[in-house]
Amino acid sequence: MAGFYTQEIRQKGIRKGFQWNSLDGASGILAHTDIKGPWKVSKYGVDVIGFEKSILPLLDLKQADVELFVIDEIGKMECLSEKFVEAVRKLFASNKAILATVAQKGTGLISEVKQYVGIRTFSLKPQTREKIIAEILEALSFLRKGRESPAGTRLD
Repeated sequence: MAGFYTQEIRQKGIRKGFQWNSLDGASGILAHTDIKGPWKVSKYGVDVIGFEKSILPLLDLKQADVELFVIDEIGKMECLSEKFVEAVRKLFASNKAILATVAQKGTGLISEVKQYVGIRTFSLKPQTREKIIAEILEALSFLRKGRESPAGTRLD
Protein backbone atom coordinates (compact mmCIF):
# COMPACT_ATOMS: atom_id res chain seq x y z
CA MET A 1 0.00 0.00 0.00
CA ALA A 2 0.99 3.60 -0.50
CA GLY A 3 -0.79 6.79 0.31
CA PHE A 4 -1.82 9.06 3.13
CA TYR A 5 -4.51 10.01 5.59
CA THR A 6 -5.34 13.27 7.32
CA GLN A 7 -6.31 14.11 10.86
CA GLU A 8 -7.25 17.17 12.84
CA ILE A 9 -4.74 19.18 14.83
CA ARG A 10 -6.33 20.26 18.11
CA GLN A 11 -4.98 22.56 20.78
CA LYS A 12 -6.91 22.72 24.05
CA GLY A 13 -9.89 21.12 22.33
CA ILE A 14 -10.00 23.66 19.48
CA ARG A 15 -9.33 22.58 15.91
CA LYS A 16 -6.35 24.55 14.62
CA GLY A 17 -5.59 22.67 11.44
CA PHE A 18 -4.99 19.39 9.66
CA GLN A 19 -2.02 17.07 9.45
CA TRP A 20 -1.22 14.56 6.72
CA ASN A 21 0.30 11.19 7.61
CA SER A 22 1.88 8.87 5.06
CA LEU A 23 1.41 5.14 5.43
CA ASP A 24 5.17 4.81 5.89
CA GLY A 25 5.12 6.99 9.02
CA ALA A 26 6.05 10.47 7.76
CA SER A 27 3.80 13.40 8.64
CA GLY A 28 3.43 17.10 8.03
CA ILE A 29 1.06 20.03 8.21
CA LEU A 30 -1.55 20.31 5.47
CA ALA A 31 -3.37 23.36 6.82
CA HIS A 32 -3.29 25.49 9.93
CA THR A 33 -4.72 28.74 11.25
CA ASP A 34 -1.13 30.04 11.63
CA ILE A 35 -0.22 29.49 7.96
CA LYS A 36 -0.28 32.66 5.90
CA GLY A 37 -0.19 32.62 2.14
CA PRO A 38 -2.19 32.53 -1.06
CA TRP A 39 -4.05 29.25 -0.39
CA LYS A 40 -6.88 29.27 2.12
CA VAL A 41 -9.94 27.20 2.93
CA SER A 42 -12.08 28.94 5.53
CA LYS A 43 -9.79 30.09 8.35
CA TYR A 44 -7.00 27.65 7.43
CA GLY A 45 -3.94 28.49 5.38
CA VAL A 46 -2.96 25.50 3.24
CA ASP A 47 0.66 24.46 2.65
CA VAL A 48 0.18 23.36 -0.96
CA ILE A 49 3.90 23.27 -1.77
CA GLY A 50 4.80 21.14 1.27
CA PHE A 51 1.85 18.84 0.60
CA GLU A 52 2.92 18.33 -3.02
CA LYS A 53 6.56 17.69 -2.09
CA SER A 54 5.61 15.00 0.41
CA ILE A 55 2.44 13.43 -0.97
CA LEU A 56 2.90 13.34 -4.75
CA PRO A 57 5.73 10.77 -4.63
CA LEU A 58 3.39 8.47 -2.66
CA LEU A 59 0.83 8.59 -5.48
CA ASP A 60 3.32 7.82 -8.25
CA LEU A 61 2.10 5.02 -10.52
CA LYS A 62 5.67 3.87 -11.03
CA GLN A 63 5.45 2.18 -7.63
CA ALA A 64 4.97 -1.18 -9.34
CA ASP A 65 4.85 -3.22 -6.15
CA VAL A 66 1.93 -1.22 -4.73
CA GLU A 67 -1.39 -3.07 -4.90
CA LEU A 68 -3.51 -0.41 -3.22
CA PHE A 69 -3.36 3.38 -3.11
CA VAL A 70 -4.98 5.02 -0.08
CA ILE A 71 -6.09 8.65 -0.36
CA ASP A 72 -7.70 10.35 2.63
CA GLU A 73 -8.93 12.60 1.41
CA ILE A 74 -9.96 14.15 -1.85
CA GLY A 75 -11.23 17.43 -0.44
CA LYS A 76 -11.08 21.17 -0.96
CA MET A 77 -7.68 21.61 0.70
CA GLU A 78 -6.00 18.82 -1.24
CA CYS A 79 -7.57 19.95 -4.52
CA LEU A 80 -5.91 23.36 -4.23
CA SER A 81 -2.93 21.48 -5.67
CA GLU A 82 -3.28 21.08 -9.43
CA LYS A 83 -0.49 18.49 -9.29
CA PHE A 84 -2.47 16.44 -6.74
CA VAL A 85 -5.56 16.62 -8.96
CA GLU A 86 -3.51 15.43 -11.95
CA ALA A 87 -1.93 12.58 -9.94
CA VAL A 88 -5.33 11.39 -8.68
CA ARG A 89 -6.78 11.47 -12.20
CA LYS A 90 -3.88 9.32 -13.41
CA LEU A 91 -4.44 6.84 -10.60
CA PHE A 92 -8.13 6.51 -11.41
CA ALA A 93 -7.27 6.02 -15.09
CA SER A 94 -4.92 3.16 -14.17
CA ASN A 95 -5.73 -0.42 -13.24
CA LYS A 96 -4.58 0.10 -9.63
CA ALA A 97 -6.92 -0.45 -6.69
CA ILE A 98 -7.77 2.77 -4.85
CA LEU A 99 -9.39 3.33 -1.47
CA ALA A 100 -10.27 7.00 -1.14
CA THR A 101 -12.40 9.25 0.96
CA VAL A 102 -14.09 12.02 -0.98
CA ALA A 103 -15.70 15.17 0.37
CA GLN A 104 -19.50 15.01 0.26
CA LYS A 105 -19.77 18.38 -1.45
CA GLY A 106 -17.55 20.05 -3.98
CA THR A 107 -16.86 20.68 -7.62
CA GLY A 108 -14.01 19.73 -9.91
CA LEU A 109 -12.22 16.54 -8.94
CA ILE A 110 -14.48 16.06 -5.90
CA SER A 111 -17.58 15.62 -8.07
CA GLU A 112 -15.65 14.07 -10.98
CA VAL A 113 -14.35 10.99 -9.14
CA LYS A 114 -17.86 10.10 -8.04
CA GLN A 115 -18.82 9.71 -11.71
CA TYR A 116 -16.00 7.37 -12.74
CA VAL A 117 -17.01 3.97 -14.07
CA GLY A 118 -16.45 1.13 -11.60
CA ILE A 119 -16.67 3.29 -8.50
CA ARG A 120 -18.20 1.70 -5.44
CA THR A 121 -19.26 4.21 -2.84
CA PHE A 122 -19.95 3.78 0.84
CA SER A 123 -21.57 6.34 3.10
CA LEU A 124 -20.06 6.04 6.56
CA LYS A 125 -22.36 7.07 9.40
CA PRO A 126 -21.98 6.40 13.14
CA GLN A 127 -24.98 4.05 13.24
CA THR A 128 -23.77 1.95 10.26
CA ARG A 129 -20.03 2.20 10.87
CA GLU A 130 -19.34 -1.46 11.72
CA LYS A 131 -21.44 -2.78 8.83
CA ILE A 132 -19.81 -0.46 6.30
CA ILE A 133 -16.30 -1.24 7.52
CA ALA A 134 -17.03 -4.96 7.06
CA GLU A 135 -18.28 -4.27 3.51
CA ILE A 136 -15.13 -2.29 2.68
CA LEU A 137 -12.90 -5.05 4.06
CA GLU A 138 -14.78 -7.61 1.97
CA ALA A 139 -14.36 -5.44 -1.13
CA LEU A 140 -10.61 -5.33 -0.42
CA SER A 141 -10.34 -9.06 0.27
CA PHE A 142 -8.76 -9.67 -3.14
CA LEU A 143 -5.58 -8.13 -1.68
CA ARG A 144 -5.35 -10.72 1.12
CA LYS A 145 -5.96 -13.57 -1.28
CA GLY A 146 -3.32 -12.42 -3.76
CA ARG A 147 -5.89 -12.16 -6.53
CA GLU A 148 -6.13 -9.56 -9.22
CA SER A 149 -8.43 -6.62 -8.53
CA PRO A 150 -11.72 -6.90 -10.40
CA ALA A 151 -11.31 -4.86 -13.58
CA GLY A 152 -12.29 -1.27 -13.09
CA THR A 153 -12.99 -1.65 -9.37
CA ARG A 154 -12.44 1.47 -7.32
CA LEU A 155 -13.48 1.82 -3.70
CA ASP A 156 -14.35 5.37 -2.66
